[in-house]
Amino acid sequence: MSARPGSRLTETLSRIDFRKGLLAWYDVHARDLPWRKDRDPYRVWVSEIMLQQTRVAAVIEHYHEFLRRFPTVQKLAAARGSSVLAAWSGLGYYRRARMLHAAAKVVARKRKGKFPETSKEWLDLPGIGRYTASAISSIAFREPIAVVDGNVERVLRRISGESLDGEPLWQSAEDLLDRDRPGDFNQAMMELGATVCVPRAPACLMCPVVTFCVSRGEMSVGRKSAAQQKREIHCALSFRKGHVFLTQRPREASLMAGMWELPEISRPEPRTDPDFSVRHSVTVTDYLVGVWRVVAPAKSVGKWIPRDRLPKMALTGLARKILRMADLA
Repeated sequence: MSARPGSRLTETLSRIDFRKGLLAWYDVHARDLPWRKDRDPYRVWVSEIMLQQTRVAAVIEHYHEFLRRFPTVQKLAAARGSSVLAAWSGLGYYRRARMLHAAAKVVARKRKGKFPETSKEWLDLPGIGRYTASAISSIAFREPIAVVDGNVERVLRRISGESLDGEPLWQSAEDLLDRDRPGDFNQAMMELGATVCVPRAPACLMCPVVTFCVSRGEMSVGRKSAAQQKREIHCALSFRKGHVFLTQRPREASLMAGMWELPEISRPEPRTDPDFSVRHSVTVTDYLVGVWRVVAPAKSVGKWIPRDRLPKMALTGLARKILRMADLA
């Protein structure tokens, strides 16, 4: 980091002590996460894509199942797109799955199964941005390159006491990086932001690098998230002779294109209650969904899907949630 008033990381010695303190803490307190078992680039890559805009707790179960179905990049590349989306169902932001599938084809076919080893090479693959490229190359191949995600951004801003943004933020991360253990250091920075230097009420007394911090958690960091909107909708759950009626979202839809869901309907009877209700969130909207066991709407264009095919269908997260609550999937 460049010299500035109030900063405690302006000297090389301070940076060395910061790295030592952070890594010593990480070696003891790092969460036991399945993608940290080894440095296999395929597993690291899958985990990084899944973790984009998704909580760790929500990813773990999907991660295991995804790797069970697609244990290698060759298996993923050879899979049908609908099968990949089915395995992704429940994680949301389905464009990630499509880009992961497209990139797997590039690695398996054009690159003959050889993974990129540098962030620059990773950037050539579909769906890979600066953060993801840096994370994979530093963790799997020990490339000495820093990462900046929301957690790292918050840590850097609080430590420096400055509202860093853009390239200065990335440069600050580079200046701090431990080049002997880049992957561990990057994960330690993210871990610190996720578990200690959290957005609200940071646990400063438990922070391993609190002596280097200018703000001591008092600095307001981050951008205000968009206010959640609330919406009530109703869906028809039609089940007959072991089949469920589903409709498919348009291929050109901006969200969850081509995926299968229950048909949305108007509330059948204003004075009666649905058979059951579920809550579901998509981006900035919280849905209260009334589910009605009724005959499929006459105007709905869809298909009757055998119950035993449902686990392999590319269902929306809401559809899978409803079917599970109905003990159908």
